[in-house]
Amino acid sequence: MDWTLELVILPVTDVDRARDFYKKVGFNVDFDQVVSDEVRFVQMTPPGSACSIAFGNGVTDAEPGSVKGLQICVSDINKAHDHLESVGIDPGDVDIQPWGHFVRFADPDGNTWAVQYVPARYA
Repeated sequence: MDWTLELVILPVTDVDRARDFYKKVGFNVDFDQVVSDEVRFVQMTPPGSACSIAFGNGVTDAEPGSVKGLQICVSDINKAHDHLESVGIDPGDVDIQPWGHFVRFADPDGNTWAVQYVPARYA
């Protein structure tokens, strides 16, 4: 039996600002629906990923910005770094570790991400 992680809920304060931010990062908008007066659900997926993020109004009662340490993987850390910089997101310098190369960023609410390149996967 497979157990697949397919959706992570992010708490945000401003749904449109979060959607626009993640579009800048490169995520695709899969779904953006006002379900009722109390609920709006937005689902976005990074290119090539089987796991999406979701946020909105009435989606979670978690504190905006409380999700720390989400991680996505890329095949080229320098290209990812340059892309983030080109859209106005500061990823800092590339952090080279024995287990991977990383850049990091936060969304407007402070939810944090690591972008990882695993050299052994692409050797």
